[in-house]
Amino acid sequence: MTEKQSKNLLLDDQTISSVICIVRGKKVMLDEDLAKIYGVEARILNQSVMRNKDRFPEDFMFRLTAEEFKNLKSQFVISSWGGRRKWPLAFTEHGAVMLASVLRSKRAIQMSIEVVKAFVQLRYVLASQKNMENQLTEIRSFMLKQSNQTDREFKKVWKAIEDLTNPPDNKTNRPIGF
Repeated sequence: MTEKQSKNLLLDDQTISSVICIVRGKKVMLDEDLAKIYGVEARILNQSVMRNKDRFPEDFMFRLTAEEFKNLKSQFVISSWGGRRKWPLAFTEHGAVMLASVLRSKRAIQMSIEVVKAFVQLRYVLASQKNMENQLTEIRSFMLKQSNQTDREFKKVWKAIEDLTNPPDNKTNRPIGF
């Protein structure tokens, strides 16, 4: 790959964010996506990982199960043409950065910075979403309390109107006086 082609492949953090997915409750990127980002073939990336397996503990990288991969394929509509001999590797933020140090290219270093930015951006979005969820819960609770209080007041008013329009029957008319 020429230098010009390599520069054309540089991706921004928005594009990188689009390939981050959540597996086992962790934000991860798949080996194929990281290979494209770092400008290497997926097999080269996987060979580098296997040669440096001690740098990738379970919280940095793990292999997807068949079920997890099937779920991702249905989510992202990944083509089933071709195929893999092994299920993909999933890299957490730390694993993606460690991968850049294993690949040792200028592009890998540049792109690892973009990958970290994308993970940070996603973390920020998820945190703000959680904050918004909490605010909506508070608003809903307040509205329910207000609604219940308004219902009680409305029932009192309705009862008073009914009392005025339907006076009680006084069948026993007692004479006034003695």
